[in-house]
Amino acid sequence: MNAAKRLEIFTRLRDDNPHPTTELNYSSAFELLIAVILSAQATDVGVNKATAKLFPVANTPQTIAALGVEGLKQYIKTIGLFNAKAENVIKTCHQLVDLHGGEVPADREALEALPGVGRKTANVVLNTAFRQPTMAVDTHIFRVANRTRIAPGKNVLEVEKKLLRFVPREFLLDAHHWLILLGRYTCTARKPRCGSCLIEDLCEFKDKSEG
Repeated sequence: MNAAKRLEIFTRLRDDNPHPTTELNYSSAFELLIAVILSAQATDVGVNKATAKLFPVANTPQTIAALGVEGLKQYIKTIGLFNAKAENVIKTCHQLVDLHGGEVPADREALEALPGVGRKTANVVLNTAFRQPTMAVDTHIFRVANRTRIAPGKNVLEVEKKLLRFVPREFLLDAHHWLILLGRYTCTARKPRCGSCLIEDLCEFKDKSEG
């Protein structure tokens, strides 16, 4: 895929959705961090239902830490892997208080040192909360990048690096959201809805469907 095609792809995605954002509900960098930790192998809808009950009660590192692991589980038990997630969230809250004055660090290394926070989670927080031009490659973005040939790669890190290199700079801040939404609702895993895709004529996927 050439640079002109990529420019047109992201121009169309921006024109269609000028201010994209995550579908997780949050009102602070800390709430976003917790929501993203909880979202691993879970749906945003499911996480939002849980945090709608949790955040009015506890939405700072200090107040969530005070719930303890068992107390937190009562709010997140509808989410997959909630036992492990409760442990990680409580440990992360203690670490934020002890090492960062209760604030979420705007730094990749510090974020990835938090329990339950990997590269993808750190990228989401850096991009969405702190508006840094990072690329959080999840299954949707990995699929879209390879299928369309925007940034093909064998693994998520390869795709992330190619996207950072190939996406035109003016689109970098929001590209992650556009690609996730495209993968979630149009370029779906089993049967992509090519017929209703904004970029069908620019995409280099060989097995396009009518959907």
